[in-house]
Amino acid sequence: MDISVVLLIGLVMAVGLIGTLLPLLPGLPIVWAAALVYGLAEGFAGAGAIAFTLITLIAVTGIVAGFVLPHRRLAVKGAPLSTVAAGLVLGIIGFFVIPVVGLVVGAVGGVLLAERSRTGDWATAWVTTKDLLVGFGIGVAVEFAAGLAMIACWVAWVLLT
Repeated sequence: MDISVVLLIGLVMAVGLIGTLLPLLPGLPIVWAAALVYGLAEGFAGAGAIAFTLITLIAVTGIVAGFVLPHRRLAVKGAPLSTVAAGLVLGIIGFFVIPVVGLVVGAVGGVLLAERSRTGDWATAWVTTKDLLVGFGIGVAVEFAAGLAMIACWVAWVLLT
């Protein structure tokens, strides 16, 4: 494969890695799709099959962790499903209303308002909201690490073919 194509795929993967840090870009799916394009062009024989399987497993794990960790953190602190639902709904609305940061702003606002409504206390609501933010941070860190691992698998694949 031409080196410029490999570099272009690597650049797309770097954009995907940045996307794990920004709510606007679907980071891990971008990295995965770039690996798929490389595999379709180069073939999935031998090391390619193993590398692409690992890339896919890491992507699925990272995506699931990015959704589960913030919600699990809320559940551990005793927040009901209605709080999680409020965060999810306002997060989706925020994604479309406020470019780049709307998902996070909406989700945080939804949890804060739902917990304030449930507990009647802003301080208690803020504690739960801070737990959500920590969960988001952990989720982003896991997704970023997954993106790095996916790229490392792809680099090994390129070097072995």
